[in-house]
Amino acid sequence: MRILIADDHTLIREGLRKILAEAFPFAEITDVADSADLLKNALMHSWDIIISDISMPGYSGIEILKQIKEHAPQTPVLILSMHAPEQYAVRSLRSGASGYLTKESAPFELVKAVKQILSGRKYITSEVAEVLAGSIEDNNPQQPHVALSDREFEVFKMIVMGQSISAIGEQLSLNVNTISTYRSRIMEKMNMKTNADLVKYAILNNII
Repeated sequence: MRILIADDHTLIREGLRKILAEAFPFAEITDVADSADLLKNALMHSWDIIISDISMPGYSGIEILKQIKEHAPQTPVLILSMHAPEQYAVRSLRSGASGYLTKESAPFELVKAVKQILSGRKYITSEVAEVLAGSIEDNNPQQPHVALSDREFEVFKMIVMGQSISAIGEQLSLNVNTISTYRSRIMEKMNMKTNADLVKYAILNNII
């Protein structure tokens, strides 16, 4: 069995590796620290499963997920995130993920999730299932954030968490002008004028 882990935090990668090595002692486990190495390894080699963080420098986990599913559609990808399912689970599953786990639940559910995905099934927790059910109702014009692209949504999340344009650019490895353009698109699509409007919206819709 060949497993690829992608996360920009060393301690997270080491923890995941330890959990997986104990459960699958004969598995070949490789880990990478950013989206560029994730995409490179995902496309150059074959994997039984890829476990990827959703927020890494460079391309986001969802953007990489889409590219992996385009070039290696049979490779299952389990998204692991610090974000609650309300924020990214639906986007991940719609983009081709085989499951979505929060990092908080990973120590208890990771092995179960991997086994289920390797058996050919998706891993959907009850919490994620509830979010999926709710998305059917939420996916309408009254929910402006649904219209945002994955990258726009990521920038939106960072803005409402109080990060500056320069800090967002540094974290995503993008220049300030690009982040400003994303911000303008977000404001236009959501019909908002200020960051305060975005924060208020995010609070009302349980995004933060």
